[in-house]
Amino acid sequence: MSALTDSIVQAFSGNLVTQYIACFIVSMIPLIELRGAIPVAYIFKSMNPEFNLLMGYIIIAIGNMLPVPIIFFFARKVLEWGADKKVIGKFFTFCLEKGHKGGEKLQSKAGRGLFVALMLFVGIPLPGTGAWTGTLAASILDMKFKDSILAVICGVALAGIIVGVLCTLGFGALVGISA
Repeated sequence: MSALTDSIVQAFSGNLVTQYIACFIVSMIPLIELRGAIPVAYIFKSMNPEFNLLMGYIIIAIGNMLPVPIIFFFARKVLEWGADKKVIGKFFTFCLEKGHKGGEKLQSKAGRGLFVALMLFVGIPLPGTGAWTGTLAASILDMKFKDSILAVICGVALAGIIVGVLCTLGFGALVGISA
């Protein structure tokens, strides 16, 4: 196992409830999110036959989606607020500029298919993509809240299917687990 996965599994392997809590917490961590939590759930299942993968998936999806409304409504405002601050200004400005450039590029390529582009951006489990990044991009692009949330939910579901299939087929190393 990778060092992070090994640490999580050891810390939360005590009982079934703590295993579900671990999956929930891991799914809320930026950049790790669902694609890291599902492999952890598969490890818990291999250690504990009572661990229900379907319940794990549901808990993971809820954990991954929980921060999305907060990110949509507040992340951009926090970045804009901090852009002119002495210590954090350069980093926050960089994040805003990167988001604007990425958003404009996505929008120019997607055109009217911005919903599908956002869904695929969140749904294809690659580094730097996911619910957190996709929601921030949607906020910067001034997408409607309802459309953004629906695209992110569909993307999270797609990512869950892809990562689950990879784990089931034994390709867990591709998504963060090594044997």
